[in-house]
Amino acid sequence: MRLQKRWIAAFVITAIVAVTGLFWPHQSAEAGKNFNTTENINFADVAWLLTASCLVLLMTPGLSFFYGGMVGKKNVISTMLKSFICLGVISLLWVTVGFSLSFGSPIGFTIDGTHYGVIGNPFDFAFFNQVEALPHKSLGTTIPFILFALFQMKFAVITPAIITGALAERIRFVSFLLFICLFALFIYTPLCHMIWHPHGLLCGYFGVKDFAGGTVVHMSAGFAALAGVIVLGKRKNSEHIPTNIPFVLLGTGLLWFGWFGFNAGSALAANGTAAMAFATTTIASASAMLTWVFFDRMNKRRVSALGACIGAVVGLVVITPSAGYVTIPQSIFFGFIGAIVSNKMVYWKKLKQIDDTLDVFACHGVGGIMGMILTAIFAQGENASLLHGGWSVFGHHMLALVLVSVFTFGGAYVLFKITNYIIPIRVSEEAEEIGLDWSQHREKF
Repeated sequence: MRLQKRWIAAFVITAIVAVTGLFWPHQSAEAGKNFNTTENINFADVAWLLTASCLVLLMTPGLSFFYGGMVGKKNVISTMLKSFICLGVISLLWVTVGFSLSFGSPIGFTIDGTHYGVIGNPFDFAFFNQVEALPHKSLGTTIPFILFALFQMKFAVITPAIITGALAERIRFVSFLLFICLFALFIYTPLCHMIWHPHGLLCGYFGVKDFAGGTVVHMSAGFAALAGVIVLGKRKNSEHIPTNIPFVLLGTGLLWFGWFGFNAGSALAANGTAAMAFATTTIASASAMLTWVFFDRMNKRRVSALGACIGAVVGLVVITPSAGYVTIPQSIFFGFIGAIVSNKMVYWKKLKQIDDTLDVFACHGVGGIMGMILTAIFAQGENASLLHGGWSVFGHHMLALVLVSVFTFGGAYVLFKITNYIIPIRVSEEAEEIGLDWSQHREKF
């Protein structure tokens, strides 16, 4: 087998990162301007965030089973691997520069005398400089900064993994690796900074509420998936029967379980907000699962395990941006209305024409949009939403919604084009016919 230059380049880049890490002049954290002393650490918060970080990590293997069971038999391993590989690629990228771009000191502009960031300083926490046991004064104030960084890393890992479902059965593996690196650097990190950094543009100026990632994770992945399928084109044979429904059920269970860390962990403390987020998460998912099943039957489709699983995940997506901001009865409505809208999008003929393999945009993109809109209406707290702040607050959320949609779709479209220019992103017709498991990896399910 001929060794291609692209694989040599990938190995060399990994080697450079490893050697650079060995000789990197690490800067230790000191209590003072940015960091508190260890006396500020709350051990209950530490225990919960360690647990939550493990739960969020488990979501990526769960996603691989969820997607792997849905595709055709010739593409199970390749689809699952694209989720798993994000644990390696994005983790190293996060340590070297990703965390710093997301949570470093704001780089942006000043509005009305206040500075708002669109991206973090890439040198503040490069190679986890200063990311140690001391708690940060504004980012996870009661837990070690290293724990905050690792918890956030799991979100960065699963976001590009979500995109894989839309591109399944036809994207070249090495091209996917290049794209997720570009996506993490140029789409995820600025969006993460603008929404989750205290001085980020969307959080600080627009007042956007995103408790656990409706915009940062699901909208960004959904719109990137939409851009990807447009650039990639349709499969030669877009009709297939899901290979392994038990895989889908297993994946859904792992995702639902892990989502407790995803949402409740985003309280960054073992407190009442975490408990409420835990509750709203599971209730919204239960509501959406039942709604999806019954709505399918109302439309003369059979009740299916696949539909129940998709509905449950949609409910989890919709509640994510507001998990800590709404009541349990409201979460029932969130799951209900989110499932109906996403269900209609899944079966929308125009969306089917572009061949989003596993309906990533209809479920994650639209689910994230619905979650953000509902958050902008119902989120509790002073100046938090339409019902608790008025039309100006709601208007800011909707403007931010448009900006995020344009930024994520347009940015991802350009990145897919750049990726395709460097390395063609689509496999050959012969490789697609054989199946990516064998043509890309010489493995069979």
